[in-house]
Amino acid sequence: MEYYGSIEAGGTKFVCAVADEDLQIVDRISLPTTLPEETLNQVFEFFDSYQLKALGVGSFGPIDVNQKSSTYGYITSTPKIGWTNMDLLGTLKARFAIPIAWTTDVNAAAYGEIHLGAGKGTQSCIYLTVGTGIGGGAVVNGAVLQGFSHPEMGHITVQRYPNDTLECVCPYHDNCLEGLAAGPALEKRTGIKGQLLEVAHEAWSIEAFYLAQSLMNYTLVLSPEKIILGGGVMKQTHLLPKIRESLEQQLGGYVSLPDLEEYIVGCGLGDNSGTMGCLLLAKEQRGLM
Repeated sequence: MEYYGSIEAGGTKFVCAVADEDLQIVDRISLPTTLPEETLNQVFEFFDSYQLKALGVGSFGPIDVNQKSSTYGYITSTPKIGWTNMDLLGTLKARFAIPIAWTTDVNAAAYGEIHLGAGKGTQSCIYLTVGTGIGGGAVVNGAVLQGFSHPEMGHITVQRYPNDTLECVCPYHDNCLEGLAAGPALEKRTGIKGQLLEVAHEAWSIEAFYLAQSLMNYTLVLSPEKIILGGGVMKQTHLLPKIRESLEQQLGGYVSLPDLEEYIVGCGLGDNSGTMGCLLLAKEQRGLM
């Protein structure tokens, strides 16, 4: 029997899965992301037990998604040791003579959510993951959004929360969303890991302010039908109402939004958003061949 394969290639772990024609997962494995050769040898060992007909890959980035580029398929300027300018897609193609879909991990998650999760029934959505880093993917008119490259939603410049003097944790920017609102920024601001912070701690109001500000910017540019929030930080369920409230305040009544409880939501697929998106893209890629 032939299967579809999925690789959710994260900076912390690789999640690999195989699914049948109905995209029912029959096997899955999670591997720590170490050096490329060691990690990929384990990936190959997992898939060697199955006959694959197509593979979907959603990778941490930045990655090159421009098919006209000489470095198409590469992980490019990542700070992840050993992975800078690594030809991940080329390495996979050398091993698997099958169609391979290639995009970012967050684009794959957005694709999974719009077809099978919280965005089902819409034609456009944004998926934003808030964890060790912040990344976003978008689906517009049913297709993954990309231009000369892919969105880098975590690195937009944001206006500082009043009296927030935190040194931005992003090595590239002074005032970007990731550097002020990702998990490491939350911990640096308080000295406490986010999951241990009291619900009433002011840091959550600061966090909501930055995330709401970013959602306002995405909304004003793309007007998605749904914004879906995932990642470890968003597992703090009290944060979602704070973000909605802050967004409403920051918009100042300029545009009318759908009901915010329907517009800004958590993941419908939980931790499976990326895997299901990769499987959907693999099946779609197979149909194009």
